Amino acid sequence: MTKHDAIYSQPQPSIARFAFDEHVVEVFPDMIQRSVPGYATIIAMTGVMAGRYAQSGSNCYDLGSSLGASTLAMAREIGDRDCHIIGVDNSPAMIERCKQYIADAPQSIELRCESIQDSHIANASVVVLNFTLQFVPASERAKLIQTISEAMRPGGILILSEKIVFADPHLQELNTDLHHAFKRANGYSELEVAQKRSALEDVLVPETLNQHQQRLRDAGFSSIDVWFQCFNFASLVAIK
Repeated sequence: MTKHDAIYSQPQPSIARFAFDEHVVEVFPDMIQRSVPGYATIIAMTGVMAGRYAQSGSNCYDLGSSLGASTLAMAREIGDRDCHIIGVDNSPAMIERCKQYIADAPQSIELRCESIQDSHIANASVVVLNFTLQFVPASERAKLIQTISEAMRPGGILILSEKIVFADPHLQELNTDLHHAFKRANGYSELEVAQKRSALEDVLVPETLNQHQQRLRDAGFSSIDVWFQCFNFASLVAIK
């Protein structure tokens, strides 16, 4: 049973930097559902797109796999096709719990506990980065996207979901307020919203959609589209 997220429900004298540790793992499914607008849709459609674009004899990667939601969505939609599914996460706590979640997966899944920047990516037809790139240092993002692009088969896809910022300050303020209202509607208090925001400062560093799209173009992706957006969360698909 999913535990209720109450990590930031009590006043904390000092806010530690957010980390995907054992405390977060315990409540992660509840935390992300209540924090990310459209999360369930993004996960489900990640599977659908993987089912469309996964090529027999190729690898399908979930980079920043956490508890394996996107990994399992891919596995369900790819079915018995001859594909190797690989989940990569640098949190040992996430990987250990993920093993339980994927135990009954319809096909074998390889889990790697390592940095996605250091993970070997090759022969890929589907690569998923769902709310992962935003935690990678900004100076390392272009190299990672280039590495992914070079490892992809022609016709393969990258699914990239991120929290975004807006160049227009009025839109930035509006979408931040709407996101906070979304969290309050899902039961988070003002204290929880404020304390988690402090914990994520300088840990989760979002970018504009234009920055993401330009980086994808520079890396050699030919067709790029925002297929989903709700407030300051968006998902892009890029075809090689």
